[in-house]
Amino acid sequence: MAAVAFLALLTCWGVLRAQKPFREYPGIEYENFELPRDYLDKTEWTRARLKYPDITHGMYGRDVYWTMDYPRSDRHLLEGVRRLTRINTRSVEQVVELDGTDDIYNWPTLYGVEVGHWDLPENQAAQLREFLLRGGFLMVDDFHGSDARDHDQGINEWQNFTEGMSKVFPDRRIEDLPDNDQIFHTVYDLDDKFQVPGAQWFDTGLQYEKGPTGKVPHWRGIRDDKGRVMVAICHNMDLGDAWEWSDDPRYPEKWASLAYRVAMNYFIYDLTH
Repeated sequence: MAAVAFLALLTCWGVLRAQKPFREYPGIEYENFELPRDYLDKTEWTRARLKYPDITHGMYGRDVYWTMDYPRSDRHLLEGVRRLTRINTRSVEQVVELDGTDDIYNWPTLYGVEVGHWDLPENQAAQLREFLLRGGFLMVDDFHGSDARDHDQGINEWQNFTEGMSKVFPDRRIEDLPDNDQIFHTVYDLDDKFQVPGAQWFDTGLQYEKGPTGKVPHWRGIRDDKGRVMVAICHNMDLGDAWEWSDDPRYPEKWASLAYRVAMNYFIYDLTH
């Protein structure tokens, strides 16, 4: 069913233009990560990672927050997609930029990490809006808290994210997604959701980041005019770390399992809506 729906989505998406080739980038955590054998395979789908300018303006010498967990997290997750669904995907991600070209429209499923640090200019916000209204899907993850006093760089991550989204959709509200929303019941029934901590848990034992306002996980979204969730917002959690560290015995299975199930639900929801 998912394959049929996916082909229908591509038909609605329009005639695919020439895709940019796969390319690797240096990351904040990893460089020279081993490539899987299928990295050049021509497949129906892969999950794209959003490359965005960040509010720190390259404090480490380049804009790097978009690379958090990259590419280990991406490749672990895509291996999960291959095992847990019938989606025809390669085992590597596609890095996508809002660069004014049509390339983004080749990649209907987009992931943004650490979006509490993004700094979208108006032209990029406009292209992201067009992408989403054409049927694209954006999942954002790994940003925490709403009090700049608890951030080592003095950033209110929730406020900074919402300021960026207000450029994309000044007239659409962010809402809490109810437990009975279809997005939580496409592959797995996710009635019992909980906070998925990041790797800081290894050192601190804490399941949250950025002070008291980072303690409660929020499953939120933005809908289009037909009620489709086009932006899925995972605030006060770190699914990316859960995928990244899912092969490490120190990372609890229950957190990794939920992170994978959420991703499978979101991807199938995207491809069937």
